[in-house]
Amino acid sequence: MSKNKWLKQIPLHIGWYISGFTDGEGSFNVSVKKVPDHRMGWKLAASFNVSQLDQTVLIVMKRYLGCGTLRERKDGVVYYEVTSIRALYERIIPFFLKFRFFSATKKRNFLIFQKIIRKMFAGEHHKPKGFNEIMKYRAVLNEGRGRKRKYDLHNVHMGITH
Repeated sequence: MSKNKWLKQIPLHIGWYISGFTDGEGSFNVSVKKVPDHRMGWKLAASFNVSQLDQTVLIVMKRYLGCGTLRERKDGVVYYEVTSIRALYERIIPFFLKFRFFSATKKRNFLIFQKIIRKMFAGEHHKPKGFNEIMKYRAVLNEGRGRKRKYDLHNVHMGITH
């Protein structure tokens, strides 16, 4: 039995719809948080998310991707979010490798995100070398678009603040 049997069962029109919707509205992110009692003083968290006022598409995404959570903000915006490294590795990456993005920007960000998730799935983010490699990939993930980062390569290095 194929480990991606679930992926073959997704109707093509649904798969391409989810991919196209994500191409315009989805986001791949990696955050870094200062956690003094963590092994290296820092914790990396990866996520895939899409937010909308109308949750219909998000419910479809959650159903067919078979992972993630839906949550609603006070302003009525609903988030579909996947934060589990296993789910990102086993569900999100295979899905978007099959149903590829059209836009150059999303293709590029997904390629970078894949590299990060593969390293995290292998546990490399718990070692200084892997942590720093992920931080380098993170530095070029979602470039532009007015992103704001509290921590980056300049103030986080091998798990030590400069």
